[in-house]
Amino acid sequence: MKRTVLRKYVDSKRGYFLCKRILDVLFATAIIITILSWLLPVLALLIKLTSKGPVFFLQKRTGRGGRSFTCYKLRTLVHNPLAHTKRLEISEEPITPLGRFLRQSNLDELPQFFNVLAGNMSIVGPRPHMHADCNAFAELIPGYKFRNLVKPGITGLAQVKGYHGKIMSRECIYKRFEWDARYVKSASMRLDIYIIYGTARKLVLFLLGKKPENQQSVPVAMGSNRQPVHQLVDESATLKKKTLKPVTVNR
Repeated sequence: MKRTVLRKYVDSKRGYFLCKRILDVLFATAIIITILSWLLPVLALLIKLTSKGPVFFLQKRTGRGGRSFTCYKLRTLVHNPLAHTKRLEISEEPITPLGRFLRQSNLDELPQFFNVLAGNMSIVGPRPHMHADCNAFAELIPGYKFRNLVKPGITGLAQVKGYHGKIMSRECIYKRFEWDARYVKSASMRLDIYIIYGTARKLVLFLLGKKPENQQSVPVAMGSNRQPVHQLVDESATLKKKTLKPVTVNR
């Protein structure tokens, strides 16, 4: 049933996903060659000099269609073998001084360009969750796994709108999903470019020590239709119903 829903969604945007994959590969390759080739060794050395443990943090995350993949990040916390399955409270997080900067600047996400090149992620899409978080959020919000119809991204519409970092409340979960669902419904190259521009702008302002201004509205084709979240996932629910056929049991 999940495969049928995913297939129908992909088929309806076949040209877009083909162009998106080509641009993902080209963009990720360019970033890896021009920036990561020298920046990652520098950051790796700083991490090793300031704290014990591995340079990279590898964690199983939920990908498109609910598939599992290994997400790459630079380690920002004191080494914790249980971090793959247990989410700590903010007050319990033993973050390193360098890790705090890497998180605030989002530089800890740089290794995910290798995930993009491998095809597990895209440049733009909903941020990937741990499986435990994905299941927990799905219990709180009906249709939450609707966001898994597309590949997870390094950046997304929710992040551009200011919803990034640790989840502080149920309302935060709801708002993130609202923006993720709007992205899935209206995914297009125009929207992807808007998100990439917004992400790059935020990074530049952070590095310059300036606070980002209020976000401008999203592209009209996507932002003008402000349905409630439960309506955003109606198409997914409808597709699922169509795949369910009555079963006749011979007695």
